[in-house]
Amino acid sequence: MRIDEGEHVAEEPAGRDAAAPTGPEDISEQVVTSLAGAPDPRLRYLMQKLVRCLHSFVIETSLTTEEWRAAIDFLTATGQMSTEKRQEFILLSDTLGISMVLDAVNHPAGPSVTESTVLGPFYVPGSPERVMGDSISEMEGNGAPALVSGTVRDVRGAAIAGAVLDVWQNSARGTYTVQDETQPPGNLRGRFRTGPDGRFWFWSVRPTDYSIPDDGPVGAMLKALGRHPWRAAHLHLIASAPGFIPVVTHLFDDESRYLESDTVFGVKPSLICHYLRHDPSDEGAPAGSAGDWYTLEHDLVLAEVAE
Repeated sequence: MRIDEGEHVAEEPAGRDAAAPTGPEDISEQVVTSLAGAPDPRLRYLMQKLVRCLHSFVIETSLTTEEWRAAIDFLTATGQMSTEKRQEFILLSDTLGISMVLDAVNHPAGPSVTESTVLGPFYVPGSPERVMGDSISEMEGNGAPALVSGTVRDVRGAAIAGAVLDVWQNSARGTYTVQDETQPPGNLRGRFRTGPDGRFWFWSVRPTDYSIPDDGPVGAMLKALGRHPWRAAHLHLIASAPGFIPVVTHLFDDESRYLESDTVFGVKPSLICHYLRHDPSDEGAPAGSAGDWYTLEHDLVLAEVAE
C-alpha cells in the first residue's frame, strides 16, 4: 500500500500483530473498554464484570449458534410466561440457586440469629391483620390443624415486644391463594404482633410438600436436567421489629421427603422443625376438627441494627 508523505497511519496496540485476525478475547476487551466511561462506578463495575463472565462462558464452552438461539428462545418464553401472579424469572432464579446465593451474600446470619431463606414468588404484601391466637385458615380442606408458637427475642435472649410476624403458606392442595382462585385472598395468610413477652401463637395447618409451577419453561428446564420440581413442606414468615434487622425465613417440616433435594435449595438445618402430633381421642381436637392435630414450637432471634 502506498503512503503519501505527511499521511497519518494509526499504530497498532503494543504486543498485537496487525496482520493477526481478531479473536474472541479481543472483542471482549473492546466491549469492556467501551463501558469504562459509565459515570456510575457501581454500574460500571457490574457491567464490566458481567460482560467478562458472559464472554468467558461463551469462549470456554465453545457455545454454538444453535445453543445461543435456544437460550434466547428460553429467556423469551420465560418473559412471556411471567404475569402479575406468576413470576417465571423468579422461579428460574430460585431453581438455579441464584436466589439463595443472593440471600446468603446479603443476609449473612450472625451467631444464634434465625437464618434467612428465599422470599419465594407467592408473597403478597398486605396480609390480614389478625389477633394473636387466631387461625389463618379461612376455609375447609386446607390441611390438618397446627398451633404454631414461640418467642421473638434478641441475641441476648430478651423478648422483643411489638414484633410483627407476616406468615403465609400453601394449602393441602399444594397451592397458594395467588395460584388458586377458589381460595379466599386472605386464606393461609396473616400478620400478628407480639405483646410485652415477645410470645406469638396462631393456628395454621401442617404444611405439605408441593410442586412449583412446572408447566412453563422452568419446568421444561428441570425435566431436561433430570430434576424434580418439588419443594420441602414449609411455613413462610417474615419477622420484623423496630431497631432490628428483619428476617425472611421458612420453618420446614422434618418429615418432608424433599429436605435433601428442595428444588430451590432453600433448606437450612437450623430451620428444620418438628410438628408434634396430637391424638384427638386422648387430647381432644380443635374446634371444627375431628382428626389428628399438631403443635410446633420455634423461637425467632433477630439481630439489632448496627449503629
